Amino acid sequence: MPVITELARAKINLTLEVLGRRPDGFHELLSLVAFAGLSDTVRLDLDGPTGVHVDGAFGSAIATHNLVDVTLRLLHETEPRLRLGHVHLTKKLPVAAGVGGGSADAAAVLRAVRLANPDLGDHVAWHGLAARLGADVPVCLESRAAWIGGTGDKVWPLAEPLPPMNVVLVNPLVPVPADKTAQVFRRLEAPSLADVGPIAERRERSIRTSAQLIHLMRERANDLEAAASAVVPQVAEVMAALSARPGMEIARLSGAGPTCFGVFASEDAAAAAAAALRAAHPGWWVEATGLT
Repeated sequence: MPVITELARAKINLTLEVLGRRPDGFHELLSLVAFAGLSDTVRLDLDGPTGVHVDGAFGSAIATHNLVDVTLRLLHETEPRLRLGHVHLTKKLPVAAGVGGGSADAAAVLRAVRLANPDLGDHVAWHGLAARLGADVPVCLESRAAWIGGTGDKVWPLAEPLPPMNVVLVNPLVPVPADKTAQVFRRLEAPSLADVGPIAERRERSIRTSAQLIHLMRERANDLEAAASAVVPQVAEVMAALSARPGMEIARLSGAGPTCFGVFASEDAAAAAAAALRAAHPGWWVEATGLT
């Protein structure tokens, strides 16, 4: 396997509950995560020198600093015997967008290196490495629908796939603060986790139909939406534009934004909505896709 290719799929938070503020200052979360049919592409060339080359529509945004470099360094420090190589990252997902693009890239590198080193796989705590790299990296390492908890370090993959979903992802492509996510969480007025009491078991065991999933999303929204809209006001405009499209069943913010998504009744409705939104807002990133 001189070259290993991994897709770094966009992570979408279908629900995101902030349960409380922990003693360490972080927030305890519970989120149902799915993955889109849109991705960056990571190619690991085992015969090339260790390093990273970035291209793609959004490559210039991370040309000088990216999590893939950090991942390669951490892998070498953790297990110097690992065979690494040169990573070619094609960046097709927007940066700092709430869809876990950088986290998915890092996770794709971990998976590629794990495949390249089957003899050393048991010497590396892959989930632990993922957690050290960022809150979204553990679930992106799985790259399948899951509940996540804690600060993102707890991952419970679903036993069965989610029902098919037709969605439109929209990002206004406006400048966001470098500490966007930190600003969003600072605006929350979450109670102390110690005051919340025991956290009841809230992970749905089975979601068999689209109607069940939409019902769950209506019950459990993204608790970051109001704070994210205050940090990036264009979020409200995107949500309104999505909600006005025919066939839209529910619209939500993903992560700390600013990417929003709408769930549509059919693939045709999603495609029509995406075309209309691109025409009305040519500066936005708009993509129709499926979620799994």
